[in-house]
Amino acid sequence: MPKYEYKVVPAPAKGLKARGVRGHEARFAYALQDLMNRMGADGWEYQRAETLPSEERHGLTTVTTTYRNVLVFRRIASDTEDYAPRLLEPPVATPPPPQEEDDEDGPDNFFAHASDNGVEDTADMDSPAAALLRARASQSALKPADTDAED
Repeated sequence: MPKYEYKVVPAPAKGLKARGVRGHEARFAYALQDLMNRMGADGWEYQRAETLPSEERHGLTTVTTTYRNVLVFRRIASDTEDYAPRLLEPPVATPPPPQEEDDEDGPDNFFAHASDNGVEDTADMDSPAAALLRARASQSALKPADTDAED
């Protein structure tokens, strides 16, 4: 036998504006339709509308009875036991792959075969471009910096 859960929501008190919906009755019907479609999308099935009394205090001593319009929805209750958290199995440790002893690209032999050590070769300093740069550097070193004279 299925178990149900119920949800009671207040009925709309006034209509909603929408394109093509004109008149008070049509706007109220649209508000009711919108509420029922949203509840149906969440799995709630419309059961009935009820008008129920509600006692409310006004002031310090006055109690009045107000009648409220509510809508009753129901859906089949989900078994929480089916969705109870469970512990996962611990991961199985896998052994590392065997390494060959003659492996030249291993971490111990990384720098043994490096072709670039980050230092410029002296052979590159004999190029014509390097000679030009050395000449310009020596000229700027001999020339005094007159930055105040240009202002």
